[in-house]
Amino acid sequence: MPMHVGGVALYEHSLTFEAFCETLTARLPLIPKLRQRLIQVPLSLDRPYWLDDPDFHLEWHLHRTALPQPGGWKQLRKLASRLFGQPLDRSRPLWEMVFVEGLDGIPQVPKGSIAIISKIHHALIDGVSGSDFLGLLLDATPEQRELPPKKPHDPDPIPSDVGLVLRSAYHFATRPFKLPRLLAETAKATLKAGYLTRVEGVDLPPMPFTGPRTRFNAPVSKQRIWNSALLSLDRVKAIRHTVTGATVNDVILAICAGALRRYLDEKEELPTKPLVAMVPVSTRTKSEKNKMGNQVSAMLVRLATGEADPVERFKQIVAHTQEAKSHQQAIDAKTLVNYSELVPFGLAGVAARLYSRMHIARRHRPIFNLVITNVPGPQIPLYLAGSRLFVNMGMAPITDGLGLIITVFSYNGLISISPMACPQLMPDLDQFTRYLWESANELETAVAAKTAVKRKEAKPTASDVQQCQATTKAGSQCRNHSQNGYQYCHLHLPAAQDKMKA
Repeated sequence: MPMHVGGVALYEHSLTFEAFCETLTARLPLIPKLRQRLIQVPLSLDRPYWLDDPDFHLEWHLHRTALPQPGGWKQLRKLASRLFGQPLDRSRPLWEMVFVEGLDGIPQVPKGSIAIISKIHHALIDGVSGSDFLGLLLDATPEQRELPPKKPHDPDPIPSDVGLVLRSAYHFATRPFKLPRLLAETAKATLKAGYLTRVEGVDLPPMPFTGPRTRFNAPVSKQRIWNSALLSLDRVKAIRHTVTGATVNDVILAICAGALRRYLDEKEELPTKPLVAMVPVSTRTKSEKNKMGNQVSAMLVRLATGEADPVERFKQIVAHTQEAKSHQQAIDAKTLVNYSELVPFGLAGVAARLYSRMHIARRHRPIFNLVITNVPGPQIPLYLAGSRLFVNMGMAPITDGLGLIITVFSYNGLISISPMACPQLMPDLDQFTRYLWESANELETAVAAKTAVKRKEAKPTASDVQQCQATTKAGSQCRNHSQNGYQYCHLHLPAAQDKMKA
């Protein structure tokens, strides 16, 4: 089953395939993982190892194609969906990029622009390192930055089977010593989580296997379908400021929740219980910036899909994410990830294959309903070989029981919300993508309406302001507003005060 991440990036038409290849060749030393491949341990006794590939050839990972006429968005997403459904060749470094020409019919994109469709295995990269990868590959100005001197690439030969088994034996010998520390950290985290729940009254986030069953919580086929919706980051930030404590990610979750509610409701499949989303959390430290690899944990968030009012739904999601973050901080996310090292790799692999072949996803409630991953990218224009990047739209893998994932990426004032699904489970993904746009509009309109009502209620009305009680020379009542605490306006108040003194 394909387990790569990637995306579709649109560039100016000035980018040529030759310049693209030259840039990648020059930047490869900055990203050593791109020249490494996974080496299997005999009999799957241990996890595969990342080792430099002595037979690496860049041309095996770069491809060139063109869209059929009219070269529009429909043709591009059809090509991307087909490529995303194809697994990577495990005998080589696990990545590839496709240079796509002929983008002549996409609105708001100059004719002749270029798309680059990328695929990188999830074991090699996660959302944060993917953003770092973009920063290493691209430049902040049209002029390419000066690179450090290129070092010769002379990898060691791949170890023999005996060498791999000996290396695994060493790991087996040292792995049990990690268990006491992990148990101590877990006990400490459990006490802290109990304190949050019982003393501070913080509600527990949802547990795995508590979400309702939906159409996309079923075994998936080998085919994939992908699309993307673009929103202005400023619009999302404006919505965020209307609820205390809300974040940009909360707004994204609310937009996705609105689209999910409408999509399922129209099919008469909306569950009474709220959908539960898994939101990845990076465990990467500052010292690990610009390093490749997959270092993520997760928190579970209720999406309040049972709430019809978009503003109330947004407020509930803000509260739910704050609950989830409190408990996520109670237990170090790295502790959860480190437990996976204690599971024998061969056993984990067999279990995963059995789960898929026996369609076990049909026999239990979903671990969670979907994944919504949000990666903040650079908010300045970036350039590849002098050509500006217009937009970058992400992609992440789906698995049995989790047939929908929504990848969110922000870049230079734009946010792309890109759903990926199995066409057998969600054949109308294009409709759901349109609902994402309309959900954002609905939330924005509802928030603006409630904000206007609050301002109107806070502003004093004409009936709240008293009219001056003085009589004019013409014999009519003065129309000026009275001064605060007095019955007369600023013109008649001095005369009234003098009269009172007399």
